[in-house]
Amino acid sequence: MAGASRFSVERATPASRAFAVVTVLGVAVLASLPWWAEAGTMRLVSEMAYYLALAQLWNLLAGYSGLVSVGQQTFIGLGGYTLFAASDWYGMHPLAAIAVSGLVAAVLSVPIALAVFRLRGAYFAVGTWVVAEICQLFFAQIPKLGGGSGYSLTTTIVGKIAPDRAGRETVMYLIALALAVGVSAAVYLLLRSRHGLALTAIRDSEVASRSLGVDTYRTKLFVYVVSALLTGLIGGFIFLQKLRISPESGFSLNDWTVVVIFMVVIGGIGTLEGPIIGMLVYFAMRELLADYGSWYLILLGVLAVVVMLTAQQGIWGLVTRKFDVHLFPVRRHLRRSAPE
Repeated sequence: MAGASRFSVERATPASRAFAVVTVLGVAVLASLPWWAEAGTMRLVSEMAYYLALAQLWNLLAGYSGLVSVGQQTFIGLGGYTLFAASDWYGMHPLAAIAVSGLVAAVLSVPIALAVFRLRGAYFAVGTWVVAEICQLFFAQIPKLGGGSGYSLTTTIVGKIAPDRAGRETVMYLIALALAVGVSAAVYLLLRSRHGLALTAIRDSEVASRSLGVDTYRTKLFVYVVSALLTGLIGGFIFLQKLRISPESGFSLNDWTVVVIFMVVIGGIGTLEGPIIGMLVYFAMRELLADYGSWYLILLGVLAVVVMLTAQQGIWGLVTRKFDVHLFPVRRHLRRSAPE
């Protein structure tokens, strides 16, 4: 019919296509860092990378599944201790032990989920934190893993990563970068799959999604186990990089959960762009204000309160509301073409 408009369903936007090109170029530049940057810069970027991965995973749980966990440090600690045990007790190569760390965390997440999924809302959050505290107390009672004082990797195990320190720095940096890119890509692809569609329905209304045939329990369990798997991998990597673990450091609420929640809330919960922005804001403030001691933490808290009061969807929520920009589009949009 002459003059009629045509409609098409699209996911990608001009902004997302341009950002994809920028992302590829940025990752290529970061991958070349070991050949021209200093070791201190590599360590900082490595830390930013694994914190970004942790933030994306927590955002997947809380922002898309409604599982506001305050106990993700459980899987960080489990991953770290698994790596130490696998590499020291059983002589496994430390890089292979990272994969085992993720598998062990995923297996143990199933009985944990069966317990904490009986709780709702604030009780679920507290329940996950209690599980983390129990794990911390449990590992403090194992003398073979150093008990409460901690456990260090031997020089023989460290030497398996690379023969010299510069080589180890390069290997660990590239693994950190791969984890950040891999986890972000995995979360993005998951949200674009049928599981992502189910998660979106659950986030909008769990009752309505259940009435439409979505198996909310299995969907949440699937996401929880996947998140535990990847968090365990990251935990194994973190403590392979640190070369020492203790119950307090492995199951630290402040280091592995509070900081991650800050990043997601500041950047924008329920978006893939939010954790990236939140991570950049956190590290920018940490590097600029760390010399001010406790004032640095006070300013972080003030910023978090201001953002939560003025922009409940975070910084990226303000950007999206004003400019309608989507760098990681996961929803389908109906576009109308010009009439013939």
